[in-house]
Amino acid sequence: MKVIIASHNKGKINEFKAMFAPLNIEVQSLLDFPELSEVEETGVTFEENARLKAEQIAETLNCITLSDDSGLVVNALNGEPGVYSARYSGEPKDDNRNNLKLLARLKEVEATDRSAYFVSCIVVAHPKMDSLVVEGRAFGEILPELRGVEGFGYDPLFYVEAEGSTFAEIPLERKNQISHRANATKQLLEALPAWLEELKTK
Repeated sequence: MKVIIASHNKGKINEFKAMFAPLNIEVQSLLDFPELSEVEETGVTFEENARLKAEQIAETLNCITLSDDSGLVVNALNGEPGVYSARYSGEPKDDNRNNLKLLARLKEVEATDRSAYFVSCIVVAHPKMDSLVVEGRAFGEILPELRGVEGFGYDPLFYVEAEGSTFAEIPLERKNQISHRANATKQLLEALPAWLEELKTK
């Protein structure tokens, strides 16, 4: 089975490749299709954006396509950066600049009020099927400084108390067990076999 990951984000693609490797699922991404233009993310929710990407690419390539729209939700900032996580500090996308903006926005926020969570909404689409939708979350808090060199995005700021570390301080293998994307993927792998069986009958 082959799945197209509707993303150019190498960090995200590598996480999915690692998760799908034991299942003998071949993974490609939009990096393998440079002729395709970027799907504009005009949705106001993670699911809307994931659907836009997965369903449009699935229609274009006529194959199974997976899209993950994910981001960070900070409670003290009324949900910022939310669906704008990747472009929080503007274009072009820049992880370090996004982190610096988040730290500036939280400068006056007490350490006890820095709770946050990552959201991952995964949509699997095929032109012949209703899309499969799952969502996972990972809870933590935002530190006042960057820690760690692993991961990507807001990982150096996202501290998980049970791990005693940020997402950027733990190996990818561990992150893939506890992250928002891992939690969404667990749900996906439970629901995917039945969805694929139905696709065979279409």
